[in-house]
Amino acid sequence: MATRLLQRVGKGLKQTKNGLQTNWQVTVVVRNLSAFREDSWFKSLFVRKVDPRKDAHSHLLAKKEDNNLYKIQFHNVKPECLDAYNDLCADILPSIHADPEYPCELVGTWNTWYGEQDQAVHLWRYRGGYPALTEVMNKLRQNKEFTDYRNERGKMLLSRRNQLLLEFSFWNEPVPRPGPNIYELRSYQLRPGTMIEWGNYWARAIEFRQQKHEAVGGFFSQIGSLYTVHHLWAYKDLQSRENIRNSAWQCEGWDEVVYYTVPLIQNMESRIMIPMKKSPLM
Repeated sequence: MATRLLQRVGKGLKQTKNGLQTNWQVTVVVRNLSAFREDSWFKSLFVRKVDPRKDAHSHLLAKKEDNNLYKIQFHNVKPECLDAYNDLCADILPSIHADPEYPCELVGTWNTWYGEQDQAVHLWRYRGGYPALTEVMNKLRQNKEFTDYRNERGKMLLSRRNQLLLEFSFWNEPVPRPGPNIYELRSYQLRPGTMIEWGNYWARAIEFRQQKHEAVGGFFSQIGSLYTVHHLWAYKDLQSRENIRNSAWQCEGWDEVVYYTVPLIQNMESRIMIPMKKSPLM
């Protein structure tokens, strides 16, 4: 409708003989166009229809058979301290992972290779959800070896941040795998309110990305930066990554998934990571 009105404006202007003089036809069309814009703006306030739901998206998208909670940690290390930091983590983190007194597991621990430099990424799983997380935190406060580790670690860091995550029901649960591999952590900041749409599309899309067993785990944030999604992939090397990602475009339906999910993203980031010495994901 707006296009037809503008065409009529153009026609009215062409009919004038002396410059851009406004005749009665142009005046009426401009008034109609203004009214159309005001009406469209008013209608836009009510254009989105909210479908009633009885449950949070975390309950709809997360695995119900496992009460797992994940924590991902990002540590930015002083460049001159990176080797000492890696040695310190190799001494302490696997011991917590192996201790049955702690209901947590070290899923993987990496250094960022391409992406933010001098960075370590740790992924923990707490079997039992928030109560397990609380139990571990309380026990670690009484663990002198761990408090000494934290004090020493603090001298090596520039900054750190973390998030609590749930895993998507349609992704694999991360399990130890032999190496050597490189890992890609693709992180997406979604527009608020679009997590259900993302999950619906990726529940189908994951079928296209399982052929080479490259899919490791998929997670969405609960505490920290919200509406954040992390997809974790494993490849033999960068060339294998390129080949596998290109082959996905040969699968019917993959292009549709990309087309519909890209508008849901506010920003995204890719990290290529190398496993640290004692990472369960090698």
